[in-house]
Amino acid sequence: MARRGGYPGGMMPGNMNNLMKQAQKMQKQMEETTMLLEMKEYEASAGGGVVKVKINGKKEITSVHLDEEVVDKDDIEMLEDLIASAVNEAIRMQDEDQQKEMGKITGGLGGGFPF
Repeated sequence: MARRGGYPGGMMPGNMNNLMKQAQKMQKQMEETTMLLEMKEYEASAGGGVVKVKINGKKEITSVHLDEEVVDKDDIEMLEDLIASAVNEAIRMQDEDQQKEMGKITGGLGGGFPF
């Protein structure tokens, strides 16, 4: 039996072109948003503000500030914990911001896109 004409998956060429245009537009928006997010700075603190850490949108530490009172040579472990806590909070803030901004573009489809 001969196959009838048609398009695989039932998609018409016009619909496919529109879908491709939408995907390209979304990709461009995501690239622009990524660039803007990379320029942002996030600051978090620990220990009531005695340790402050700043990171950029690429999750690179740009600044660490320690109040004098937290520097105790007999308790280095506490200082290490405070720094780790502040860094982790700054990264969490950046992740949350990135998810929120990308969600605006993808409509909550998730971040599994390669662009």
